[in-house]
Amino acid sequence: MENLLGLLRVRVKRGINLAVRDVRSSDPYVVVKMAKQKLKTRVVKKDVNPEWNEDLTLSVADPNLPVMLTVYDHDMFSKDDKMGDAEFDIRPFLEALKMNLSGLPGGTIITRMQPCRSNCLSEESNVVWQDGQVVQDMCLRLKNVECGEIELQLQWINLPGSRGL
Repeated sequence: MENLLGLLRVRVKRGINLAVRDVRSSDPYVVVKMAKQKLKTRVVKKDVNPEWNEDLTLSVADPNLPVMLTVYDHDMFSKDDKMGDAEFDIRPFLEALKMNLSGLPGGTIITRMQPCRSNCLSEESNVVWQDGQVVQDMCLRLKNVECGEIELQLQWINLPGSRGL
């Protein structure tokens, strides 16, 4: 517990134009990994534009580790097919959390991150002060696949007894 910084809540919102892996569609789900933790969303049947809106919560001890995300197509009788992967860096988000932001108007953009070759962002991602907390919305372009994006939102949960940021 003393090595823990806190909890990262990853809201997996939706998939956009995911790859077809079955006859006409796919049955996608998302696996989120950080260090030895592995969490997954439910399977959405026959949908290449699935809506999950699921919160997956990771314990963060090392902020330098990326969060890895893999999309799979659920298959009943064979191994699930990979439908792409992405990763993201949580350091800019954590840096914003360290700032004293109370008193700022809601919707204030704290940090902007541009898509580039070294990240999986498909569009600009902003870290925003919203409803008294720091949130980051991001849209990740999946790699190692012909198409597909995943929309996420990050939130932080401070834990009593953790070493904090």
